[in-house]
Amino acid sequence: MIILGIESSCDETACGIMADDQKILAHVVDSQIDIHRAYGGVVPEIASRRHIETIFPVVNTALDQSGLTLDDIDVMSVTAGPGLIGCLLIGLNFVKAISLVRGIPFVGVDHMAGHLLSVFLSDTKPQFPFVAIVASGGHSSIFYAKSYTDFELLGRTRDDAAGEAFDKVAKLLGLPYPGGPEISKESLNGDPGSIKFPRSWLDKGSFDFSFSGLKTSVANTIHKIDQMTAGKRADICASFQEAVVDVLSAKAVQAAKFKDCQQVVLAGGVAANPRLRDLLGKRCRSAGLDLAMPPLEYCTDNGAMICVAGYHQFNQKGESPLDLDVYSRSPMIYRAID
Repeated sequence: MIILGIESSCDETACGIMADDQKILAHVVDSQIDIHRAYGGVVPEIASRRHIETIFPVVNTALDQSGLTLDDIDVMSVTAGPGLIGCLLIGLNFVKAISLVRGIPFVGVDHMAGHLLSVFLSDTKPQFPFVAIVASGGHSSIFYAKSYTDFELLGRTRDDAAGEAFDKVAKLLGLPYPGGPEISKESLNGDPGSIKFPRSWLDKGSFDFSFSGLKTSVANTIHKIDQMTAGKRADICASFQEAVVDVLSAKAVQAAKFKDCQQVVLAGGVAANPRLRDLLGKRCRSAGLDLAMPPLEYCTDNGAMICVAGYHQFNQKGESPLDLDVYSRSPMIYRAID
């Protein structure tokens, strides 16, 4: 089976093409970072318009990269949510149009499932069941993955997601968008123990997250500084980053022990953070757990992970109906708590 996957949930227009043995034949991402940097974050209307401009070229580039044509595609997979509604509609309606004209079946998949399964694009693939932490700009959640299509929610953020907190703190410090890579870079010159920022562990045994208090603490610290120097900024970045990755990594290991699970998976855009990868790796080794992570190029939003999720969903549940609609909130998270 040859599957084409399209991702357009936020500010990346992406297309991947995969053979059913999980061999990636094409991987193309058009990023809008340079466009949105001037605004300090993603502007939904601008993002939607950019998707309209780029989706045809991105898909054509992916087809050229793979040496295939639409005649070779057996199934299409597309992100149906969660995400920005206008952005999601571009990808879904594009796929629906091709499906109608070419008669190619399609599946709408959950963006969260794509991140969870992106680890299967790495050389080291986990075995089910495993505990997965998905940390990104919009989500910070822990799941117990029982199969390619069966995920149990263990915990989620109650306010800001980890990636969102990185972006907001970067903005407070005058660093450009996106904030995650900038804070990570600044942290290399800082002391992570210089400022004792709070860790929000919440209720005993809870796998939920909360980063709003940490963000407020950083803001208060910045406001008390008379003159911001490069050294002080680096210390704030390092201490803030340490507070975030400390909680993320600790709760991931706790969740694995709670589920008596041997394997931990780290995925999502924040999974590209070097300090998080390092600290979680050390804590997993200390606990006798195996850690699997997708390659860096598949941590951020991409079409290849949508291929993986779509392939397994199609095999187990068949194609999606033409009246499928997009959604802003993931049922993987909110169905479990509403």
